[in-house]
Amino acid sequence: MKPAEIPSSLIMIFGATGDLAKRKLFPSLYHLYRKGKLGNHFAVIGTARRQWTHEELKENVKDAVLTSIGKSENVDEFVSHFYYQAHDVTNSESYIELKELADQLDEQYSLNGNRIFYLAMAPEFFGTIAEHLKTDGLNNTNGFKRLVIEKPFGHDLESAKTLNAQIRQAFNEEEIYRIDHYLGKAMVQNIEVIRFANALFEPLWNNRYISNIQITSSEILGVEERARYYEKSGALRDMVQNHMLQMVALLAMEPPIKLSTDEIRSEKVRVFRALRPIEGEEVKEYFVRGQYGAGQIEDQDVPSYRDELNVDPSSNTETFVAGKLMIDNFRWAGVPFYIRTGKRMEAKSTKIVIQFKDIPMNLYYRTEQQLAPNLLVIHIQPEEGITLHLNAKKSGQHMETTPVKLNFSNTSTHGINTPEAYEKLLYDCLRGDATNFAHWDEVALSWNFVDKISEVWEHKKQEEFPNYPSGTMGPKKADELLEKDGYFWWPVTDLEIDNC
Repeated sequence: MKPAEIPSSLIMIFGATGDLAKRKLFPSLYHLYRKGKLGNHFAVIGTARRQWTHEELKENVKDAVLTSIGKSENVDEFVSHFYYQAHDVTNSESYIELKELADQLDEQYSLNGNRIFYLAMAPEFFGTIAEHLKTDGLNNTNGFKRLVIEKPFGHDLESAKTLNAQIRQAFNEEEIYRIDHYLGKAMVQNIEVIRFANALFEPLWNNRYISNIQITSSEILGVEERARYYEKSGALRDMVQNHMLQMVALLAMEPPIKLSTDEIRSEKVRVFRALRPIEGEEVKEYFVRGQYGAGQIEDQDVPSYRDELNVDPSSNTETFVAGKLMIDNFRWAGVPFYIRTGKRMEAKSTKIVIQFKDIPMNLYYRTEQQLAPNLLVIHIQPEEGITLHLNAKKSGQHMETTPVKLNFSNTSTHGINTPEAYEKLLYDCLRGDATNFAHWDEVALSWNFVDKISEVWEHKKQEEFPNYPSGTMGPKKADELLEKDGYFWWPVTDLEIDNC
């Protein structure tokens, strides 16, 4: 759909005074507006408990844009489309007042009844809001209606089922957009292109040529102000159930019949169904959990997780997870997918490393050289790009090999940062493209996989916590997980893009 064909829409942001709206949503909407992808036929209603006025919201939006982007081009014109209403999400009277404002703006901006409801607030209110939107008539409109939901979608499979049942009373599955911001990242979306648009890779994308795949998503930050949530979640639910498994699905899926939402989702679901269940005593063979202790990050002393504000001093919550996933289908039988994610680690990095099998015979054995394996590295963040690791002849008279890298960097090639993930996802939602949002089947199957691991960990306390110092790449057992298969974690700091 061309930018000019993007339909008009009223966007309602529940939780408009919160951190997510200020840091991500307002700047992303401004980007779309400045690029001509939003047009002038739009309006935004921000709601929250605070007794703000329209002007206070406009000032907050303007401040968010200037703080995040530093540009003021058409910013006053942009914020003129914003309106505010104090709101109690449990009170029907609030929704009736909200409907009156929505109907007024619908006529004022010629919005044709198109409405997007963005729930940027605590997940315990998702079901309540959805039910009120239906019973109080806000989603009774002649245009489209779409519900955008932030993670977490439930705490486990049963709570996710309950939440889904509530929401489905008010919205069809096709109208529900479950945000996973990793799916909005440029290089995550590039996985499909790398695989399906290159004859160099797709014929090799199987267990005949690939030895293992590693996905690392590491952070240097601790839990910060999220400790209350994190104590109930942990790294397994916070990262593995959604972000990590979504990347696994994109890497492992079969080529879809066509690049449509339904076909791509269908292939991802097939991957989740083929995941080998890990339960009971198997969990300790396939998964490792960790919790950070005190250490140093960027030459600064940082406390252990148990010493963070609002954390139980004897907490058993994991801040690190490493796992070995097996996909039991014809393409991937025998190929381990290793994942690891954690907080207070050595570097902020999200990378995918595809390691190809060694060649059958080393012709250079007489030079006592160990050939480096061929790697394809997909850099998700902070840098974005692709690196292909090959072997080539070293300069000189002798036939000696040396590793070389072929790089593609989004930032260095195009000279600008790629679109923020939320900008891309908001744009997709406006156009009605749900490809990069999680379908209920994906959510249910990923929870089903993760719940079996959670159940074991919750019933068996980890005595060695904390088991890795801040500023490292996790506990020793995470290294042993790969060592017993004859592999090792590729150091993320050694795989950075060489920008020219």
